[in-house]
Amino acid sequence: MANTGSCLCGGVRYEVSGPLRPVVYCHCQQCRKTSGHHVAATSAPRDQVKIFGDLRWYRSSPTARRGFCATCGGNLFWDGPGQNISIMAGTLDAPNDLTAIGHIFTADKAGYVNICDGLPQAAQDDETLTTTVI
Repeated sequence: MANTGSCLCGGVRYEVSGPLRPVVYCHCQQCRKTSGHHVAATSAPRDQVKIFGDLRWYRSSPTARRGFCATCGGNLFWDGPGQNISIMAGTLDAPNDLTAIGHIFTADKAGYVNICDGLPQAAQDDETLTTTVI
C-alpha cells in the first residue's frame, strides 16, 4: 500500500511506493526558519517518490534544496545528499504507523523547546538516525 500526502491547498500531491523511515525531529536553523518550529521528517528513496503539481525548489545550501507548494507555500521536502528524500511527516495523509526515533541538530534548537520525550538527541546530524534502514 502506498503512502500519500499533500500540501495544505492540495496543489502538490505525492505518492511513496515503498516504506518510510521512522520520523526524525530536526532542530536546525533552516528547518526552524522554513517551518516556524522544528520539523518532523520521514524519508524514502527518491525513486519511490512521485510528485504531482506545482512544486517549487529552493536551493537552501550548496548541497540541499527544499520543496514547497507554489500556491500555499507548504513545506514538503528536503532533498540533499544520499539516495533518500526527506518528507515532512505532517504532510502525509492519515493514517500511518510512523513513530519518532530521535532529534538532530539540538545545538540549534529554539530556547523555548524542552525535549523531554526520552528519544536520542544529537547536537548535529546523526547518520544512525537519519539513515536508519527502512
